[in-house]
Amino acid sequence: MYQRILVPIDGSSTSSRGLEEAIQLAKLTGGRLRLVHVIDELSFALSMDAYAGLAGNWLEELRGNAAKLLEAARAKAADADVEADTVLLDRFKGTVHDQIAAEAEASKADLIVIGTHGRRGIGRWVMGSSAEHILRTAPVPVLLVRAPESARTEHERFALPSGELASQ
Repeated sequence: MYQRILVPIDGSSTSSRGLEEAIQLAKLTGGRLRLVHVIDELSFALSMDAYAGLAGNWLEELRGNAAKLLEAARAKAADADVEADTVLLDRFKGTVHDQIAAEAEASKADLIVIGTHGRRGIGRWVMGSSAEHILRTAPVPVLLVRAPESARTEHERFALPSGELASQ
C-alpha cells in the first residue's frame, strides 16, 4: 500500500507540511517518494517581472532555484531514511494540476500528498486552489494536508525567484 508517493513541492510552508506527512507515511509503508516541482507560465511571468530591466536567462534562474528546492526536500527525506527521487517539470505543457496528474499516471504513483492552505470563501475564490484541482483530476488517491494556522495567513502563493539577479 502506498509504495510510490508523489509529492508536489513549491517551497511554501504548506508544501513543507505535505512533505513531512509524506515522509512519515513512506516510513510506515516502506514506500518511496517522487518529489515534483512545476515551472509554469505564471511562475515564469513573475520571474520576468522580478527581473524587469535586467538582462538574464529567467528560465535558467527558475530551474536553478527549483533544483535547490528539490534537493533540499530530497535531503530531508534522506535524513528520515526515506528514498526519494526528484522531477522538474519545466516544459510549459498545461496547468500545474494537469502536469501533476500526468506525472502521477506516468510514474505509476499510488498516492499524491499535497499541502493546502485550506482557504475558504473569498480567499479561495480569488487565489484558487491548486490542491483542489489536483484532487479533482488525479488518477490516484490524494491526501490533502492542512497547513498550520499560521501558514493560512501567509502570502506565499507564488515563490519569487531569488539569487544574484533578483537581489540586484
